[in-house]
Amino acid sequence: MRRKLFGLVLIATSLFLASLSIGKAELKKEPVRKEFGIEKRTPWTTSKVIGSPEPPAPYKTELAFPKLQKFEEPLDLAQAPGTDRLFVAGRWGKIWSFINSKESDKADLALEFKGALDSKGMPMKQIIYAITFHPKFKENGYMYVTWIPNPEKEGLEKGSRVSRYTVKGEPPVADPASEKIIFEWPNGGHNGGCLKFGHDGFLYIVTGDGSGIADQLDIGQDLSSVFAKLLRIDVDNPDEGRNYGIPRDNPFVNTKGARPEIYAYGLRQFWRFSFDRNKKMGLWGGEIGQDLWESVYNIQAGGNYGWSVMEGNHPFRPERKKGPTPILKPVVEHSHTDFRSITGGFIYHGQRLKELDGHYIYGDFDTGRIWTFKPTIDPVNQVQSDSLRELARTTYRIVSWGEDSKGEIYFVDFTGGGIHQLVKSEKMDDSAKNFPRKLSQTGVFSSTKDHIVAPGVIPYSVNAQLWGDHAEKDRFLAIPGDGRINLDEVTYPASPGAPPGWKFPDGTVIVKTFSMDMVRGNPDSRKRLETRIMHFQQFPGTQEYGDQYWRGYTYVWNDEQTDADLLDEKGADKLLKIKVGDKFVEQNYRFPSRAECTLCHNNAAKFALGVSTLQMNRDHDYNGVIANQLATLEHIGMFANKLPAEPAKMPKLPDYRDEKVSIEDRARSYLHSNCSHCHIKWGGGNAEFKLHLGLDLKDLGIVNVAPVHGSFNIEGAKLLVPGQPEKSIILERMKMTKLGRMPHIGSRVVDDQSVQLVHDWIKGLK
Repeated sequence: MRRKLFGLVLIATSLFLASLSIGKAELKKEPVRKEFGIEKRTPWTTSKVIGSPEPPAPYKTELAFPKLQKFEEPLDLAQAPGTDRLFVAGRWGKIWSFINSKESDKADLALEFKGALDSKGMPMKQIIYAITFHPKFKENGYMYVTWIPNPEKEGLEKGSRVSRYTVKGEPPVADPASEKIIFEWPNGGHNGGCLKFGHDGFLYIVTGDGSGIADQLDIGQDLSSVFAKLLRIDVDNPDEGRNYGIPRDNPFVNTKGARPEIYAYGLRQFWRFSFDRNKKMGLWGGEIGQDLWESVYNIQAGGNYGWSVMEGNHPFRPERKKGPTPILKPVVEHSHTDFRSITGGFIYHGQRLKELDGHYIYGDFDTGRIWTFKPTIDPVNQVQSDSLRELARTTYRIVSWGEDSKGEIYFVDFTGGGIHQLVKSEKMDDSAKNFPRKLSQTGVFSSTKDHIVAPGVIPYSVNAQLWGDHAEKDRFLAIPGDGRINLDEVTYPASPGAPPGWKFPDGTVIVKTFSMDMVRGNPDSRKRLETRIMHFQQFPGTQEYGDQYWRGYTYVWNDEQTDADLLDEKGADKLLKIKVGDKFVEQNYRFPSRAECTLCHNNAAKFALGVSTLQMNRDHDYNGVIANQLATLEHIGMFANKLPAEPAKMPKLPDYRDEKVSIEDRARSYLHSNCSHCHIKWGGGNAEFKLHLGLDLKDLGIVNVAPVHGSFNIEGAKLLVPGQPEKSIILERMKMTKLGRMPHIGSRVVDDQSVQLVHDWIKGLK
């Protein structure tokens, strides 16, 4: 009997335990594989992300010559005096001209540099930096060009050159045989190149510091070198043995050991300068900074502008020896939260925008922003009170400005190849006051506190994550109503080696929440830090070339983890204390500024980095259902057209953390996801190489290639030396945490696992 009772107890206990295990299984189901992760699309109807939190800019831009061809990587624009023609200098050795008329529909080739061979005996493109014309061009036909005959060889003693050519005919053509070399200096990381004639008839030339990073030559304050200087020479009255003369009133003519050509010094990369056409305000230009500051200078004879003792108003290498004259301050500074690569412009004296008469107008290459201020002749307060303001926000790479004979100014878009002008906005909307200041107001989440998205917002994951300093990320795609993604349309321009980009409908919002384990490796300690959104809204004037106009915003989570507040456009830092093992470490976490967002999310990278074929061709866990993301999105009608093939036959990025994948594919995938948005054609990285996985290793331009931004005291350094990771700058810069770190934004903590991965890959290369 007791045996029977004991048996019944065992059976009852077993049934009870079984019921518990069934309950647990129901609460935490094992994922199941299905063909699609979502069966039917739910429209997203709750979006409140409209407009911008900042007041709209008072100006927009338009093509100044809408019928004209787009030029290949144009770098400069100049009017030939006494003519009705504007000339455009293309980076790769071509100069065109066209009639200055809105109806112009044809550009004529005026000069092409060709004939030089590279180290393999193949035809080599030569680089043009800038052009200008003699004040008496109508009489003598003289055009002056800054160019590099052999860009393959860094450090050539006569690598950078200013040449004079004679232009004749209609349409005007320059005879290559008419070249007269005026001035030469070594080529290096920064070659300056801008040149203009002053009202005094002398030619002014900027050289650049020849370094690329941190003035490694320590030459900015050295008057015995032409590097990092603004030179002033007389091309009409050459001295014996030279093709130019030295103006007798140059400031350092009688300074022992100084180059007599020097007019001003301490200029890192004085990118584009100009003279006030009214002769009142002198010479103005933009100085590209190193770490944190972009500056506008009003250049004085003998002026010392600080580099590399100072970066603008701020100490950079204060221990370095200073030049013989006092360091002068910039008139205006922009931190890297606003500007990243300044392009100096002109003081405006045209008729179209009379309200801007006398204002200095300039822009930024990386962010596409255009600003202005009104200079004064007051040597202390050189900016008229309250005149410093933003004029326009664009998606263009503003590489140069040009001024025509009537004082109208234009800017050159390096990427798209168009020439644009400012126009006043027709009306000022008031959407800024309604833009959501809290994450809970965006309509993205149905429960912000619980991080539950609204109906119609779709979660997604990526193959190869951008390193985020140990942050964990949750990603969502929100497309309003029945909007659909066009898979065939390529965001202009298509970068070589890159697959077609996705074109998103108006109102698209891409969401990414960053969280951090406050005890490293323990998900139970995880806290949400920020939610970033990328918002696409089609604004008037942004449709050219199929542009997409995206804006990035950051919402910072409160300590209670109930909501997040919109961060201002400057960005912010937050000091985190994280327990690692039995110690606490401090981590300075960065919330990006609006300008910082644009550096990675750029036109060449097609803005939406993670929402792409390469990244999203993978399985995703849709709340217990495992399915391919591309197949799922197609099934619910998110695409305007069919996938070109079944996902298994489409390209994808390897997961660089997956040790079952080959080491080469993993390393290349890491470099693609973390670096290729800048290091791709037109991506903004100013080193000439590409890291896109769609290109063969031999086509990346990194193997045994000399670095242009310094060797960091590594003997025999190259970008990548097969078999020798210790000589490979790409790896070295991954290991840095301060000056020279790559990626240079978005990360402050070394990804040790990926450093080892790239090290082992390079070590194994033959």
